[in-house]
Amino acid sequence: MASTKRHDGRKADELRAVRITTPFVGSADGSCLIEMGRTRVICTACIVPGVPEWRKGSGKGWMTAEYGMLPASTRTRKARPLAKPDGRGVEIQRLIGRVLRMVLRLDKLGENTVHLDCDVLEADGGTRTAAITGSYVALAQAVGEAARRGACAATALSGRVAAVSVGIVDGRALLDLDYAEDSRAEVDLNLAMTAGGKFIEVQATAERAAFDAGRLQQMLRLGGRGIRRLLAEQSKALRAAAARRR
Repeated sequence: MASTKRHDGRKADELRAVRITTPFVGSADGSCLIEMGRTRVICTACIVPGVPEWRKGSGKGWMTAEYGMLPASTRTRKARPLAKPDGRGVEIQRLIGRVLRMVLRLDKLGENTVHLDCDVLEADGGTRTAAITGSYVALAQAVGEAARRGACAATALSGRVAAVSVGIVDGRALLDLDYAEDSRAEVDLNLAMTAGGKFIEVQATAERAAFDAGRLQQMLRLGGRGIRRLLAEQSKALRAAAARRR
């Protein structure tokens, strides 16, 4: 299966070209530009004093995420959601927050709030998973910077996480779908995992055909291999950012 080429020349188990540029926004505590093929997302993390009213006095911090697509990010112009929130965007930003909170020790953050912002420059499939993978890189930098200035504990970040898409297209399990593949997938799966191989989020949907447990296991194995590669790219980007700080 893996030797049969896809429309862009990739094998079934091959990621698109991955590039993580960090730091990318100088005014943020942590930032990166993540590129997966033609999908490009700016991810920033800012840590500010204070927490929501319901959290005050707990000694614990909080983290929230926002996600948006710039008007020219898609093939036809996407209007800005000025009047009411974009339902899809709200769903994705909740997903990003849920996933990243699993590796953040809020009890070690102090009464501070982490704001993650993900802005899609160009969308060619997999924007939510790219946003999660890039947000971790931004978050790791921000927590490190806050710890250096004594605003939170150095142990506030408890692990690593990355995410990737998998799907069934023309009966084949494929890793990291681009738009051309995603738009005709029979099954679509978004997967977020820790560096220890544990699942944080599994979103699997039958778009055109139901699937069985065997297919699900196949997609999970494929996604796990892709996430291990993305974790390596995150580490490389963070090492490069640390070297620039020295």
